[in-house]
Amino acid sequence: MDAGEREGMTGVTTAEQWWERFFRHGPYGLLGLATVVSAVTSGLIMSRTDVYATAVLLPTALGLQLWWSRTQAGPGSRAALCYFVVRTLLAFGLTWCNPFFSIYAVLGYFDVGRVLPRRGVRAGLLTTAVIMAGAQSGSGLPPLSFMNWVVFFIVLAVHVTLTMVFAQIGDREAEQSRTQTDTITALESANARLEQALAENAGLHAQLLVQAREAGVADERSRLAAEIHDTIAQGLTGIIAQLQVVTSTAETDPALAREHLARAAALARHSLGEARRSVHNLVPAALEHDDLPRALEKTVTTWSERTGVRAEFTVTGTAEPLHDEVGATLLRIAEEALANAARHAGASRAGVTLSYMGDEISLDVRDDGRGFDPAALPPYRGAGGFGLGGMRVRAERIAGTVEVETGPDLGTAVCARVPMVRNG
Repeated sequence: MDAGEREGMTGVTTAEQWWERFFRHGPYGLLGLATVVSAVTSGLIMSRTDVYATAVLLPTALGLQLWWSRTQAGPGSRAALCYFVVRTLLAFGLTWCNPFFSIYAVLGYFDVGRVLPRRGVRAGLLTTAVIMAGAQSGSGLPPLSFMNWVVFFIVLAVHVTLTMVFAQIGDREAEQSRTQTDTITALESANARLEQALAENAGLHAQLLVQAREAGVADERSRLAAEIHDTIAQGLTGIIAQLQVVTSTAETDPALAREHLARAAALARHSLGEARRSVHNLVPAALEHDDLPRALEKTVTTWSERTGVRAEFTVTGTAEPLHDEVGATLLRIAEEALANAARHAGASRAGVTLSYMGDEISLDVRDDGRGFDPAALPPYRGAGGFGLGGMRVRAERIAGTVEVETGPDLGTAVCARVPMVRNG
């Protein structure tokens, strides 16, 4: 709420407080003022009978006002109607005795809307207008001469006009009051709907939290499963291959057997380290001290030495530092593609190309092996498979894609494309 709104609300509150004070204390003040003025002029315009009548009517008006101050019933109630009728009669009687008591009678213009029901407001205003016109026509009520009657009707016309103005103002205030009431009702209804929506939103938020936890758990399981496949499973496959060579050459070529045994041990240590890093969601060890091109070059060289397949690594474009997740994803895709080539392709040559292309980076792994029919592969089932489907899932996590081109006896080409997310 700004200063203007606060000032406006303060002004409305002050006006309402002022009118409340007027309706509580104003009748006493007007009655007292009218009494003083009438007492001063009583010797000039009041007869002895008028004085006696005033002596009776005045205490009655005061008592009526005291009673009403304690009652303060709502508009249109029987008590309110009784108060206005009796007060109007008393004001008429007092004005008959002394026209200056119209000072008290003028109350009818101000509180008629607070006392009478809406259908009785115009009648109350007209009655007050008659009393005020009689008091202001010069001779009081009833008028004493023809000219007094003429003046009475002229003044009455003026007061009727004022009555219409007051009535219009009253109708407008009533309409504003109804509008404010309707607005408040609408706001309360809107507030109730808002509270209901907030409650529903809280429930949905709780459901989303549960689903987010479940999705996070599933994603972490999928990540760990893929990491285990790419580290432990591939490492064990390599260890088995090395030990098979050791078994077959232990007697004929002990030196070669020891070399392959050392490779198996090194591969076991490397796989164990990678498994630990996967559990802690760390970047692969190959990327800890080297950038992606250097890590891929070492990976290709090691794979070539282990499998005996001639392999080449090429970088095109200008190498840039990549976000750890991008580098880890491309490295794991390259390792999986090379592992598949070693297990299934029977290739004699392989090539890995890393291309920096502005806002995109691509990784191509090719071999001249036997290839396969993509349509003959079983459908990928999420966390249940980790071959080509696993590569695609890894790429999709960073908004990338993986495409495979192959066919029987045509070799295989795996192309991964991911956005260029620079390390920063």
